[in-house]
Amino acid sequence: MAGTRSGNRRTALVTTGAALVVLVAALLGWFLLRDDPAPEKAAEPRTTVTPTTPVPVPRTMCDRSARAGFVPTEISVEGVVRRARVLAVPRTPNDVPGVPPVNEKNVFAWDLGGVEPGSDAGHVLLNTHTWPDGSAMGNALLGALEVGDELVLRGDGRFACYRVTERVEVRDSDGFPGYKATDGPPEVVIIVCSGERTGPGQWTHRTLWFAEPIGPDSNPTPVS
Repeated sequence: MAGTRSGNRRTALVTTGAALVVLVAALLGWFLLRDDPAPEKAAEPRTTVTPTTPVPVPRTMCDRSARAGFVPTEISVEGVVRRARVLAVPRTPNDVPGVPPVNEKNVFAWDLGGVEPGSDAGHVLLNTHTWPDGSAMGNALLGALEVGDELVLRGDGRFACYRVTERVEVRDSDGFPGYKATDGPPEVVIIVCSGERTGPGQWTHRTLWFAEPIGPDSNPTPVS
């Protein structure tokens, strides 16, 4: 009987051991054959969009030109002079715009009582001397002032900007009808002697520059 029980115990142990082997093999097979999970997807970098604040475009000086007229005391001429004096000179008895004193070779004369810079109509009349030795302001204008150049007239804390749109030369004997206009589009007209000098204060031609206002819609704007 003892032998039989011992044999039965060995048989049970073998059976149990075999069952464990089968179980381990099954678990190992499941582990080896299972589908590996997909690797975790890396988080995509986030792009943060920060709303931009519009940067205001600075207004140019000429966008603040005076609208109302003023008496000019200085002028700047691109490529010619940074600042030059402007004198208010009355017309002659023959209704001709006056000129600067003979010894003032670098000064401009403005037509006293005429159209003022900053006005919304008419011609602002300016003139300056041309000297035979080439040393006056008129000579500098003849050598450098061209279409597209800018002028700035100042006075009484205000200013008005203009851009040259036309340069013409006419014979003194022919004149230039309409240059003294007090109506129509606003313009600055600069007049100097040119051509050949035939005597004291006498020249064969006149050169005129016409300049239109600079500003929104090509018109002067209020001072802010």
